[in-house]
Amino acid sequence: MALPREPRQKMINVMYLVLTAILALNVSNEVINAFKVVDKSLITSNENITTSNETLYKSLEAKLNDPQSEEKAKIWEPKAMLAKNYSAEMMTYIDSLKLALKKAADLRMRWDEIKKDSVEDYREDNLDASTRLFETKGEGEKLEARLKQYKLDMLAIDPTIKAQFETNFPVNTVPPISQDGKKKDFTQSFFHMTPTVAALTMLSKFQNNIKNSESEIVTYCHSQIGAVKVIYDQFVPLVSQSSNYVMPGQTITVSAGVGAFNSQATPTVSINGQTVNASKGYGETTITASGAGAHSVPIHITYLDQNKVQKTLDTKIDYVVGTPGGAAVMLDKMNVFYIGVDNPVTISSGTGWDKTHVSITSGSLKPAGGPGKYTVKVSEIGKTTINVNADGKNSSYDFRIKRIPDPIIKVGPSSGGRIQSVVFKNQSFARADLENFDFDARFNIVSATLYFSGANFPNVQEGHITGGTLAPVQGQLAKCIPGTSVTFDNVKVQGPDGVVRSIPGPGFILY
Repeated sequence: MALPREPRQKMINVMYLVLTAILALNVSNEVINAFKVVDKSLITSNENITTSNETLYKSLEAKLNDPQSEEKAKIWEPKAMLAKNYSAEMMTYIDSLKLALKKAADLRMRWDEIKKDSVEDYREDNLDASTRLFETKGEGEKLEARLKQYKLDMLAIDPTIKAQFETNFPVNTVPPISQDGKKKDFTQSFFHMTPTVAALTMLSKFQNNIKNSESEIVTYCHSQIGAVKVIYDQFVPLVSQSSNYVMPGQTITVSAGVGAFNSQATPTVSINGQTVNASKGYGETTITASGAGAHSVPIHITYLDQNKVQKTLDTKIDYVVGTPGGAAVMLDKMNVFYIGVDNPVTISSGTGWDKTHVSITSGSLKPAGGPGKYTVKVSEIGKTTINVNADGKNSSYDFRIKRIPDPIIKVGPSSGGRIQSVVFKNQSFARADLENFDFDARFNIVSATLYFSGANFPNVQEGHITGGTLAPVQGQLAKCIPGTSVTFDNVKVQGPDGVVRSIPGPGFILY
């Protein structure tokens, strides 16, 4: 359209064109306010996750001071602190970028009459500040490199962490594909011609990713302490023999291995100087008795503990070769008595039961329905002695007394770690399972404290259960979604011995 000849009309048309251009360049107040709302929400979420993480750090510190969890806590607490330090460094770095961006957008401080305090004032709709800082000055490329290195550092904390989180790590630097189907690099996608307020929101988004990453890794480390099936206060050899008292010419079967054995322990067992096959966790050999009197068999065991460190144990078994009229004692299940359960014992005598008398120094020894069959019940940790008098000849046999190992807490199929949110939230009970134990012993949950944090929980929520039912926390369970973390703490259980004991609780990460 041709411009009119009148100067006044020409001026009006030019002003209209200039105004249109200015409006096209400006960002509407509605868009600016929308970004400010999102940014504030992200900052609040980061503060809530920080509070949740601090709860976990306090729990880790408590587990370091608890003899029952100290050994595992010494392994996993430093790993959690590495995650905390890596995350703190990234948060500080991104905060410095935020300040630099505001300065590029003409940051100044002004007095707010309503708040009665000085507040930041900068050009929130500025389209050039983020481009100059992140493209021209190269801070975008540096930020991308730092985020990638942060991910590598976090996954390198432990091989199991890498296997668990590598495919879905919260920090992702891959930019989305634009509407026209073209791929842009990191800086162009997130910071090219982006209003200052939008660029600040994007930086808060990366900080939120970092906080979520920290939370997931620390929760995982915490759960590894609680997920210990057997707490190894110390490794002890398991050594047993078919008899303590034999006649000349009779044989003794000796078994030796590592208590709480698993396939990673790979023990090497030497009995009486000879290496024996221990592929199933224990070695066995047969000794032919000769020469009346007391004898000893030395036993040497090497193994790898749960930290892949080689350890050695030395012990011995004693037996007596008697003359006709002696007696023998044999344990039906290992060489340990457990508190709270019936321990079956077989006592044999070559002189006849009319000439044999048995007694025990600590606990009770009762007949169990057959010749030589007895049941031992004990109540205190330590040692006890079975005394056998066969035809006037006295023999004593010492046995260790131990309490039943701690159970582990399970919810549904899981004892901690990652679990589908739909599976977890539909559970009605938690239970205390005793795994890899020879006796049919049962544990009941007395009480526990549950902490809910992460997704759908802007503030950490605390719940309490009495017994195994999850009914008291059904309200929190209903809110659980992918990204929620649930931690059991202050767990108390009761076993067959009637004693209430505290055990580590697991942590669950819902996905």
